[in-house]
Amino acid sequence: MTQRAWRRPPGSPTLTQIARAAGVPVPVVSKVLNGRSDVSPAVRESVAERLREAGYTLPAAGGTAGSAGLIDLVMPGVEGTWANVMLSGIERALAKTGRDVVVVVARETEPEDRDWVRRLIARGSQGAVLALVAPTAAQQRRLTAAGVRLVALDPHRPLSSGIPTVGATNWTGGRQATEHLVALGHTRIAAIAGTAQHHYSQARLDGFRSVLANHGLGENAELVRHGNWNRSEAAAAAAELLDLPDPPTAVFACSDHMALGVFDAAAERGLRIPHDLSVIGFDDLPEARWLSPALTTVRQPVREMAELATGTLLRLMADEPVHSRRVELETRLIERGSTCPPR
Repeated sequence: MTQRAWRRPPGSPTLTQIARAAGVPVPVVSKVLNGRSDVSPAVRESVAERLREAGYTLPAAGGTAGSAGLIDLVMPGVEGTWANVMLSGIERALAKTGRDVVVVVARETEPEDRDWVRRLIARGSQGAVLALVAPTAAQQRRLTAAGVRLVALDPHRPLSSGIPTVGATNWTGGRQATEHLVALGHTRIAAIAGTAQHHYSQARLDGFRSVLANHGLGENAELVRHGNWNRSEAAAAAAELLDLPDPPTAVFACSDHMALGVFDAAAERGLRIPHDLSVIGFDDLPEARWLSPALTTVRQPVREMAELATGTLLRLMADEPVHSRRVELETRLIERGSTCPPR
């Protein structure tokens, strides 16, 4: 591997002084400074932190000519059309750059010595889009020490201000869905949210609640359930709602995938959509148009979000300024056949 050119920042400690402070030989400090991969991750992170504090600029650990043309996409799974739509947005952003994307799965349970952070650092990643993945503070420190640039796409919880994020107007989308149902004349409206701890799920639910309050409908706790973004769990939640003595006339599912579960539960009970039950989703995934009737939904611009996140990452990797650390793209109501006035 060719050694990289670097200069000692004026007034900064020498490599010998940094090595002594880190308790490692000078050649190890040199390897970290030159992006060599033959250093253990723990030692690399410790030395890199001292080098950065001293003002040295580090390349991505282990970076090679082969990794220069790649960015990483880190996501919790690859199932479903949401992932495909997002990936197409990333590919569109990379099409004119000559770069390619590597998909990395951040599994829920994986040992730290083989977690997605260690895999990125060991391969010499220079930058990653984190889709629906929120690194812990410790993970973020490890990635920063290794020189991996990060942009988050729809993280499930707020991140530190150091990571630019791209998302959608989830609260507004929840309002749009509920205003549509109220305008049709529905007064008993249920909601099936995603995972309670995910802040974009909470934002959609808050938008739903705000409309009910504005129209004097109030919130009925028995009409709010959680489907955890899962079709079968959403179907079970919808079944509970439809079996109530006074069932809802409309359901807002906080994702199109969960709206499929509502369709399933309605079909099992012989209910016709929308004549017996109006259903509205969120995302506008391809399957929203495949349903019969086609799903009324709130369009989340997933492809555009992914394209913007990738463009932001490329600017970071080129040391260009990023003027906004948080961008939210607009949602839009898409009216189709799954909603109508109540009987």
